[in-house]
Amino acid sequence: MQDVATVEEIKTAKNLTNLRSKIFLETRAYLRQSLSTLFDLDPLEIPINAHPGEPPSLPSGMGNISLSHCKDAITIVWHKGKIGIDIERTDRDFNYLKFAEKYFFHTNQSIHNNYLTKNMILNQWCAVEAAIKWDHGKLAKDINHWQFFEKPKKLIHKKKNIHLNYSQINFHNWTIALAYEERTSFNPEIICCSKNF
Repeated sequence: MQDVATVEEIKTAKNLTNLRSKIFLETRAYLRQSLSTLFDLDPLEIPINAHPGEPPSLPSGMGNISLSHCKDAITIVWHKGKIGIDIERTDRDFNYLKFAEKYFFHTNQSIHNNYLTKNMILNQWCAVEAAIKWDHGKLAKDINHWQFFEKPKKLIHKKKNIHLNYSQINFHNWTIALAYEERTSFNPEIICCSKNF
């Protein structure tokens, strides 16, 4: 994809490390190109507020966006209401039992029964990250407060009393989760692209 960046984004990128600068400019380019198709505007005319390490946003009345990337893909979602998205590779290598024990307190009983699989924890992690993005929260601060329910597909933040629904999508080598409030007729615009960062 052709690089599309504002003067301000180029300036911001110069203050980042090489890798972060590359990811910052590429994700903003994908965001601008995707939204330009949606809104039928020139990519550089899309009024995105997207600083490094902060969730991207659009002015009031233009809807809501969320993006996520992993080592070889980026996914972007737009919706009229608040939305959160996360993408993870299904072959991600991590100690899922230790991870579940540390972060997902309500699954401890299942851990002791050897019931949890790597795929289950990865899907849970992905859904919780999408919820944190929906809330514009912080991973380190919020992860222990989110409760995940597979049936029905619910996410609850115990401290803030936030109740969200989520969808899980398996696409090639990735798992993608969307977090949202709507219960019915949910119709977001999703763009998923493979990309080597």
